Amino acid sequence: MSTHPAQSERVVITGAAGEIGFAMAQRYAAAGARLVLTDLNATRLDEVRNRLPAHARITVTAHDVTSMEAARAVATVCEHHLGQVDTVICCAGLYEELHLETVDETAWRRSLAVNLDGVFYTVQALRPLLAKGSAVINIASLAGHRGSVSHTPYAAAKGGVLTLTRSLAQELAPHTRVNNISPGLIDTGMVRALDTGRREAMIAATPLGRLGSAEEVADVAVFLSSPAAAFMTGETLQVNGGLYLHS
Repeated sequence: MSTHPAQSERVVITGAAGEIGFAMAQRYAAAGARLVLTDLNATRLDEVRNRLPAHARITVTAHDVTSMEAARAVATVCEHHLGQVDTVICCAGLYEELHLETVDETAWRRSLAVNLDGVFYTVQALRPLLAKGSAVINIASLAGHRGSVSHTPYAAAKGGVLTLTRSLAQELAPHTRVNNISPGLIDTGMVRALDTGRREAMIAATPLGRLGSAEEVADVAVFLSSPAAAFMTGETLQVNGGLYLHS
């Protein structure tokens, strides 16, 4: 992977205190990008900042993605520290195991608010700052393509992200490209929390026979934000080891 930041010199990552968000922050920081990292958990966000290179140009700010007001506050931070934005990565997410009979209105709305509303609010607030040739990268999920037992609200929200991305790609073109990454089984706390039998069965069903890594997802984000993906928009790249072969 090239370490040249190319058109990703000013990068915003939501959910940066999560394992995938952190891996992305590492990749872009190593490339010399200026970063604004956001997360609901301000304490963990400070820990992330301390784990990144001391010379990295990083601003961190607390961010509740379910709030448009909070998204606008993040945009103000970005305008002050970055001016314009080259890459936005919507990585904030909420993954809860909820059997259908336990899904009430509160649980349903909570999942959609974080996983779907949060993407829209972030992009909408940052839209005026997007530089020409910029890229938006949304993190969808294998669950958004094929559904997921005991994760109905999450799967529904991620399915919405897939369609939202296709709409944004058309509305923001040609100024900004918008694409998805759909991770499969990635070695994060989210997957490690799954029932052992279920997790092992899914690994066995994966042609590459292993979990993916957060760094492998981050590498795909770097590609999508680079000139190498300059003619790609409205697309979804699967990072799932072949577990779901999308036609």
